[in-house]
This record gives sequence, structure tokens and C-alpha cells, in this order.
Amino acid sequence: MNIPETDDVSRVLVTGASGFIGQVLCRRLQASGRTVRALLRSPQNGVWDDAVACQLGRETLPNGAVEGVDTIFHLAGVAHTWGASDNLYQQVNVDGTRALLEATIEAGVRRFVFFSSVKAVADPPQDKCVDENWTEPPSDAYGRSKREAEELVLNAAREHGFHAVVLRPTLVYGPGVKGNLDRIIRLMATGRSLPLPDTGNRRSMVHVDDLVELALIAEVSPAASGQCYIAADEGHHSTRELYEGLCTALDKSVPDWQLPAGLLRLGGRLGDLASIILHRSLPINSAMISRLLDSACYSGRRAMQELGWQPRHDLLANLPDMVEAWREAS
Repeated sequence: MNIPETDDVSRVLVTGASGFIGQVLCRRLQASGRTVRALLRSPQNGVWDDAVACQLGRETLPNGAVEGVDTIFHLAGVAHTWGASDNLYQQVNVDGTRALLEATIEAGVRRFVFFSSVKAVADPPQDKCVDENWTEPPSDAYGRSKREAEELVLNAAREHGFHAVVLRPTLVYGPGVKGNLDRIIRLMATGRSLPLPDTGNRRSMVHVDDLVELALIAEVSPAASGQCYIAADEGHHSTRELYEGLCTALDKSVPDWQLPAGLLRLGGRLGDLASIILHRSLPINSAMISRLLDSACYSGRRAMQELGWQPRHDLLANLPDMVEAWREAS
């Protein structure tokens, strides 16, 4: 789909601009001739024209931060990571979004694209691939904070008449990726990972370039106003497929044995028990093991059908580029 380039959406604000997705989005915006203002936790240079420093939810948004802005792409937030507190999720993901929306309304910003997460709903059943009709409530503090922020965005848009869209990305991948995928690449490259078992699970993901494309389409598409879309590739891959693909990309042979899934699940339960005894979260627990072994399948067909979005990347085909970017960064 060709994204319209119009004078009335020439200046944008990107929160979380220095992150993995934010940097790709800012480059794409600048390449199309847009003027990009970044909202960052601390001042820094980057792929934007000017910047505003503010820790959303913890500091008052500076005067004029959104003045003259036509569109806000809101990516900033506390991610679904080990060790983050419930209060921190509420403060940054909910209160920060609320403050940004208040500034949006006051300044008359006309478009607001919110990057949420599929974690804003409960994990899908193991035997199903769900779409936007799956509305079961999230089970953890991170998911609850993203769901509440989504509702703030859509309610504000209905009440004050501006164009707002919620995107729910699945796991985002691509060269320079951070988080769990980066850790897996590092562990495998340094020989510190064990052969993951084939449980036949299905995991949905989306390439960062395809996610950015969806955000730009949703920004200007009248059909997207007031809607929520899952961002997911058409293909779904198992953790074992990811493991074998990374072996190939790293020029390593695939071991002829696999770590038993039951042993991994036992390790997760022991981590849960240790967390209770020590009164703090540990990085190895049942939730982490579940992300490795269980399915999390989502459909992005609604965005494809309603907005003409077409993902162009596949995880396994992109693993060599991701490994090469990791090597360059290391």
C-alpha cells in the first residue's frame, strides 16, 4: 500500500524514539520528508530533528512539547521485563500515557498512534490462533497497564474527536533487536545455550520494518480511526525452528539431542519456589519457560484486510541479517 504524503501530517512526535522500534520509525519518517521531534528520557542525538527530554509518568511534560505536532507515535513505556514493579508499570505505561493525551487534547494534535502489546489480553489457548476478537483480560501487571493505556487512548479520541489507533505487536524482530531474541543469539554464539526441544509450539512475530509500515498506514487511514490491530507475520514458527535457524546463521551444527521439555519446566517451577523463598523475582521461572515451550499464536489478518497492510518479512529468512548485526554491535 502506498502511504500518502501530505503537508498536513508533516511534523510528528515520537516517544521512545531511541528504542529499537523508535529508531527505525524515525529513520523512515525522516526519509519521507517528515520533521521528527523525539521525546526521550534524557537528551541525546539521534535520527530526529529536535528532542524533548522527559520521563513520562515521573516528570511533568515540558511546555510546548507537542505544540505544532500533527501526529504522535507513542512507543515509550516500561517493557515486559523481569524485575519491573507493578507500580512502575502503572506510573509509566498508564500515567505517562494519560499525561501525553492531556497534552494532545490541549494542543489539538489530530492523530495518535499507540504501540501497545498483545500482552494487553490474556495469552491465547494453546490450540488456537487468536485475533482482535480475543478479549480475555491480561494476567499480569504489564498486560493490565497496557490494556488500561489502550482504553485511555481510545476513550480520549472518542470524546475529543481525534484520530487514534492502537497497535498490538507480537514479538518484534529484525537487525539490532534487543530483549529476549538478543539474549538467545548471544547465548548461542558463545556456546552457553542448550538444545531447545521441539514441542510443536507456534509463536507469532513481526519484523520491525513491517510494524513501522503498519503504523504509517494506520496513521492516515480513515478506516483505522478508533480501532485496534494485531501486528503479526503470516508465518508462525516454533522455538525449535528458531533454534535450528540460529545454528545455521551462526555456522554451528545442530546438536542431535534435545533438552527434555519436562526438565525445563521443572527448572521453571524451582525458580518460582526460589522467588517465594527469597521474596524477589528470578529470571528463570515458569513464565520464562512457558515463553520458550508454549504457543502464542496471533493473527494479523484484520490489518491486512481492512488497511491493505502486507508483511514482507519472515523470521527464519532474516536470521542471518540479525546475526550479522549482532556481530557488528559486539
